[in-house]
Amino acid sequence: MPDGAPPLELWRAFVPRWAHLPLSGEGAARFGGRWNPVGMPAIYAARELSTAWAEYNQGFVQHPALIARLSLSGARLADLTDEAVLAELTVKPAIHRCEWRDAMDRGRVPETHALARRLLRKGWHGVIYPSFMSPGGSCVALWRWNDKDAPRLDVIDPEHRLPKSPASWL
Repeated sequence: MPDGAPPLELWRAFVPRWAHLPLSGEGAARFGGRWNPVGMPAIYAARELSTAWAEYNQGFVQHPALIARLSLSGARLADLTDEAVLAELTVKPAIHRCEWRDAMDRGRVPETHALARRLLRKGWHGVIYPSFMSPGGSCVALWRWNDKDAPRLDVIDPEHRLPKSPASWL
């Protein structure tokens, strides 16, 4: 996102139990994901509401979800939906079909994780990538946010409906 660009609107669907921590990234750190290894926090969100829902359910049973609108500003995102960006990064479009979970299960480093490390070293905050579950949709994986010299990510909650602690689930 160039300096002065308007904030990017994103949608995030996540397990309602974690409504009090909509920006934690700890679930991704615990289990790993397409664009982050285990131990590395990440926020996964979609650029379209319907894509957020499709990605959350992964085409399986429709699980209950909390869907939050996010606002991202100041992020340096590598747009991997753009063939010119892929070429500049010397990445083949096949990376979008990377069997990252299988690679992790076999003790290998998925090519998406290797690219994430390389991009982080070069100062990128995350990537934009095509949705696997919602053709035509796109997603964002964010590795740095709300720290010093990091992009700003806010949850849009104008009526303050999100809980502030897990006590709301007791």
